[in-house]
Amino acid sequence: MTGRRTALFLFLGVCLAAILVGLALAWNSKQPSIASPVDVAACHSNHGLPDPACTPGAADPRVTQDNIHSTICVSGYSATVRPPPSYTDSLKRQQISAYRYTDPNLADYEGDHLIPLELGGSPTDPKNLWPEPRGGDFRASKKDALENSLHAKVCAGLVTLAAERASISTNWESTSA
Repeated sequence: MTGRRTALFLFLGVCLAAILVGLALAWNSKQPSIASPVDVAACHSNHGLPDPACTPGAADPRVTQDNIHSTICVSGYSATVRPPPSYTDSLKRQQISAYRYTDPNLADYEGDHLIPLELGGSPTDPKNLWPEPRGGDFRASKKDALENSLHAKVCAGLVTLAAERASISTNWESTSA
């Protein structure tokens, strides 16, 4: 009787394991997939700048110089196009790994749009998003202040949208506010 009972428990355990594996595979197949930022061996941040091979920046084609006063210059525009944390956190996790950061804590990075939403950067293109460290010499808050200044200049007509997109995506650290 003990042998039969052991065989029954073993059989039920195998069946339960198979069901759990099947459920896990089915659940994962329904999750939205996020494109890999770029197929490279590793990305490298250089003094707070993203790797241009992994994160070259991408503009939102819906935002042009001709329509800035009905898009980016409208108060609250960024909130209407900002992707949800479920998307950005998943991408940030992948990119932290791609950038080979030693600290895997998501809270220590801002999912930064290299070309900011305030300048019509693509909200969801992985080429425009990267895990920007919140600490260090070139921390996220420093770039955020620059983004606000450049947005104000573009909306005031002091500089062109194309020029500011190009300068901030090339080397935001040397872009003047």
